[in-house]
Parts: sequence; structure tokens; C-alpha cells
Amino acid sequence: MRDRIGLLGAAAGAAVLVPLGVWAWPEDEAADAADPSVPTDLRARDPKATPAARRVYATLAGLENEARRGRPSRTLIGQHVELHNERYNANYGDTRGTKPPGYYYRKAQDITGRLPAFVELDLGPGYGQPGWAVGESRSYSRAWPSCRRMWGYTDDAMDLALGVWAGLPREADGSYRPSGTHRECSSGSEVRLPENGGGPAGLVGFSFHQPYPGSPVKGFPQTLHRNSPGARDSGWFERVLTPGSTEHQALLYDLAFLADHLGYLADHGVPVLLRPYHEMNTTPGKGFWWSGQDPAAFRRLWRLTYDYLVHRRGLHNLVFVWAPNSWDGTYGREPHAYYPGGRYVDVVGVDDYSDSPARPFGDGAWTGVWYRGLEKYRRPRIVAESFHVPLNAHQPRTLAETPWVLWTVWGQALSYENTSSPRHKNTGADVKRTYGSSAVVTAHTWGSLLNKRNG
Repeated sequence: MRDRIGLLGAAAGAAVLVPLGVWAWPEDEAADAADPSVPTDLRARDPKATPAARRVYATLAGLENEARRGRPSRTLIGQHVELHNERYNANYGDTRGTKPPGYYYRKAQDITGRLPAFVELDLGPGYGQPGWAVGESRSYSRAWPSCRRMWGYTDDAMDLALGVWAGLPREADGSYRPSGTHRECSSGSEVRLPENGGGPAGLVGFSFHQPYPGSPVKGFPQTLHRNSPGARDSGWFERVLTPGSTEHQALLYDLAFLADHLGYLADHGVPVLLRPYHEMNTTPGKGFWWSGQDPAAFRRLWRLTYDYLVHRRGLHNLVFVWAPNSWDGTYGREPHAYYPGGRYVDVVGVDDYSDSPARPFGDGAWTGVWYRGLEKYRRPRIVAESFHVPLNAHQPRTLAETPWVLWTVWGQALSYENTSSPRHKNTGADVKRTYGSSAVVTAHTWGSLLNKRNG
């Protein structure tokens, strides 16, 4: 049974980490070069992995192995959703005014008639509010202050994740009614999630834009290095990693918030692709508070987070995703030194903001530099973030030449025209071309793929 220590338990004694066992989980290019295939059983990394997490990972690994063998493969199309911006930011997205939760999940269907096969939700920054909070008091959140304004989005995130995996509308299993609506306690307003047919509709992921440990305000500005104590104190990051320090206790406090929410999903049978501490390879002083650090220190951060979630909190519904920024030599550096090791990573990816379909970086296929660069890790390869859909008028053969297992479009970029940078734009034709391709897996086809791979 998972240890539901919540807020107070995390602060009281979370310094103890469980030693790792010895697993037959290949690290990277040091493995047998004669067999470039990726492992297909998640239990090699986590012997207690849930059956659902094993099925999800096996599906991704199967697609990767087909691509490595030169066989026709397919790519799951994904959509990132920033619920806090949809709910509370009137200037966010392709229309003015706040939006219902899941607006950009549904937007793909509005354009193409099909939903994405994967949805990544952002659980981390609040909307300029002090402290962590949730909108309702649930089994996973009783240790945290409830009914706080601008925090109801965390409930939406949990319910949308469950609804993507199990279907919306559905039987009541949280604050949402079977109709897909609920009344938010802080405002009294009625909130509705998008429907997706009432049956399983895709895979679920979470990113964690974690404000710096000890931040009194849990907002996006506090995730950035320049706003963290590390920008002024060279010893701060080391103290974050040191058990017993005030900074380390603050880190565990934040991780308890994450673990309580992931535990709620584990209790409801939902596997999660978890993508923590992304873009860690940015130039020192840039990016997030965990970015540009000494690589050995970053690997310690990843491993202690892994140990806390998996060993201490007993979360075995997780598939861990390591996603550096595109390493173009300017904003992003070559990421290999930041790789935590195969015992802690299931999927490798890239956040690709260094190029565009019209102006690709490097030689060969668009995104080919990153695709080739990730091959040595012997893990399923994904585009974890991109402004663009993979198939468009400039690059119609992207997936034929670089058959990524999964490709996720970032938030409002799906349909928002960035007038200051026209090359960051998807046309309706681009989105339709991608969602209509036989090489792309949408919510309409992902269930048959999952069953075929694990039949």
C-alpha cells in the first residue's frame, strides 16, 4: 500500500532513501552494439510496475523496435494542455477570454474530427498564488489547503487525465458528476470537461513545472533560474540535494504535492508518462532553476526524485521521460552528461525549439539531428515538445524519415498564430494532414494499437 504521508510526513522525515537493487536494464550506448533494440518489459526497471504501465511502455517500445529494424512504424500524436492558462489567463490562446478546461485537448477534434492519442498535462505552477493548494478536498489532497481560488485547475487535471484514460463522461469517481461537470468550491462556478466518447481515449502524461524549492509563490516565474536563490547563491543547489537542509526539506515538500496527485491516479489505475526536470541542458543561467547545473548534481536530483516517488511513495504507475532541450550549441548544450542512467529512465525525448519546418537545424530530415542523437540511449524516442505538428507542406516526409514514437504539440501552438514569429504556426491544413495520416495514431486508433501490442 502506498504511504500517504502527504504534507506533514514529507517534511518530517523524508531524508531516507531506499537503496537501489541491481536490474538488468541497459544504460545506453555501452550496451551490446550488436543488439540495438530497446527493452520491452518495464519490470526490468521497476519489478512492481503496474500492468497498465507495462502495457503502455511495451507499446512504445514495440513501435521503437519496429523503426530500428527498418519496418513501417507509427507515431502517436500528442497535445500538451496548460489548464491553469486555459482556466485563468484571458490572453492565452487563439481567442480572447478564459476557456473551459481541456480547450486545446478538444481543439484538435474541432479542426480534424479526431482527438490526440496522448495528452500531457502541466501540474506545477499555480497562477500567481502563494503556497500549494487544490480546489477540492479529495483523498489525495487532504493534507493540502483546499478551496483556494486559481487552484481548481489541479482537480481538472486529475479528472481530465482519468477521463482520457478511461473515457468522458463516466461514472462519478471524484468531484465530477457522470455528466462531466462539477461546481468549483472557491467560485461556485460550474465547470465542464470535454467529452471524448465515454470510453478509453488515449495515454496520459504529466510535466512538472516545479517552482524553486522554498518559493512562497508557486507560479511560473518562480520556476526560472533567474528568479531562484541559485541565481545569487552558488551553494544553494547543493543544499537542495543535501538531506537535512532546509532547502532539501522544501524540495520534498514539493515532491509530496506531486506524489499525492500521481497517487490518486495510481489508485484509479491510470499509468502516467512523467516528464520531470525537462530542458536541463540549457546554458548556465538560462531556463529553469534545475537547468545548466553541474551534470553530476542534476543526476543526483533526478535520482533522489525517482527514489522518493517509486521507493518511498510506492508509485509504480509511472513511465519516466527524460527530455533535454534541442542541443544546438547556443541555448542548449549536448545533453549526454545529464542522462541519469537507464535504471531511472524509460523514454528519451527532445523539446525541439531550435528549428522549424521551413528552417530546419542541421543536415538531413527536419528533427533528424535529435532523432539520431537519441538513438544511443536504447529507449523509445519522442518529440516531447514542439510548436509544430510533424507533417506539413514544408516537411511532408518527417515521420517516414524520423519515425518518432510520440510527438506532442505544445499548448496553444496548435492553432495560435504567433504574429511576431510567423514560422511558429500550424495551418489548419497542417493539422489535418497530420491527424489524417496513416502513419499517425490518434484517439480513434490507439486502443486497437495497445491491444494488438499486448494481445
